[in-house]
Amino acid sequence: MPYYRAVGQLPRRRHVEFTSAAGEPCFEEFIGEEGFSATGSLLYHRGVPANLVDSREWKLGDLCTTVNHPLRPRHFRLPDLFPGHAQRATDVVRGRRLVLGNDDVRISYVVAEMASPLYSNGLGDEVVYIENGTAVVESIFGRLEVGPGDNVIIPRVTIHRWIPTGVETNGPLKAYCVEASGHVAPPDRYLSKYGQFLEGAPLNERVIRAADSPLLAAEHEAGQDTAVYVKHGSASDVRGSVVVYDHHPFDVVGWDGCLYPYAFNYRDFSPVTGEVLQPPPTYQILAGPGFVVCNFVPRRLEYGAGAITVPYYHSNVDSDEVMFYHAGETAARKGTGIGNASVSLHPAAYTHGPTRAAYLASVGAQESKEMAFMVDTFHTLRLGEGALASEAPEYAWTWSGRRTEGAGA
Repeated sequence: MPYYRAVGQLPRRRHVEFTSAAGEPCFEEFIGEEGFSATGSLLYHRGVPANLVDSREWKLGDLCTTVNHPLRPRHFRLPDLFPGHAQRATDVVRGRRLVLGNDDVRISYVVAEMASPLYSNGLGDEVVYIENGTAVVESIFGRLEVGPGDNVIIPRVTIHRWIPTGVETNGPLKAYCVEASGHVAPPDRYLSKYGQFLEGAPLNERVIRAADSPLLAAEHEAGQDTAVYVKHGSASDVRGSVVVYDHHPFDVVGWDGCLYPYAFNYRDFSPVTGEVLQPPPTYQILAGPGFVVCNFVPRRLEYGAGAITVPYYHSNVDSDEVMFYHAGETAARKGTGIGNASVSLHPAAYTHGPTRAAYLASVGAQESKEMAFMVDTFHTLRLGEGALASEAPEYAWTWSGRRTEGAGA
């Protein structure tokens, strides 16, 4: 994260003996990227954060992937993965179903009503987009409330849990989860050399939300053994373990630094508009190793004479394009069967864009109320079990309206 925060009780200097206001000795923990050479934070625990008492296997479920072959664009109806009330026995951590993945990123979807166990992703940062519902993300850094339209960024190894709230009124928590194999941050072009958002950037510090107090609820006072579900290993060999500590990790009395969970809403992203259509990088919000994330948000449409207001046809020479549709079909996809929580995969080596009718009808349109969350990857994506279980097989032929006899299955 690009700016410094200080929360709770802290000693005046780093790496010195520290006793909390309650008279307890505290134990300093550093969480930092790139060894000790990049962004990090210091946390002060009442228990020794390294006190491990057990470790066992966590069976992660089906993470197998298959090649997109024969090559074609795909449409996945993610709500089909959680029919009826299947989400009642599911939580955001253990209920994820893998849709797409490669060595850089894994994209999953989950619908949940249960609180998750404590969880830590040891492979990389996570970006979780909230489609529906509300939740509290509790972590060693504190408490963060999230809701529809939020982009939630959880740094690597952060111990946290997801607690859906108001399920009876808000419905289940529906989350689109992007797991990186490294770190995620705002693009460098938005930031000064000191990490401040620049004038003209589509985001700024005022819209970034993060915890403002430590978590020291009664359940965290006791020294009970506490299990944490951990993903680890490598991108091509993801493993799961349940590690057990002799204390609850939410025993932090204070922390400071520039590494912590945070959230912002797509409604707080300021799009760039012009006489003619602006390219997708103007909607970028985050960058990770081998991929970028964009939020396509409501905007005034292009106003130049004769301007096309849907994306022109393009070949992503270096990228697979994955769109998650928050508010149903977009103008470019009208009539193709896209709905809420649909995902489209438009792979590299394939020219894509709007339907012919959408292209021609776009001239003169004035305002868009669409929202889509996009991931562009720089290495080929493979299909996960969630993709295979939710595919709408006729999508590839919605541009031409027909399919030849020799088309593959």
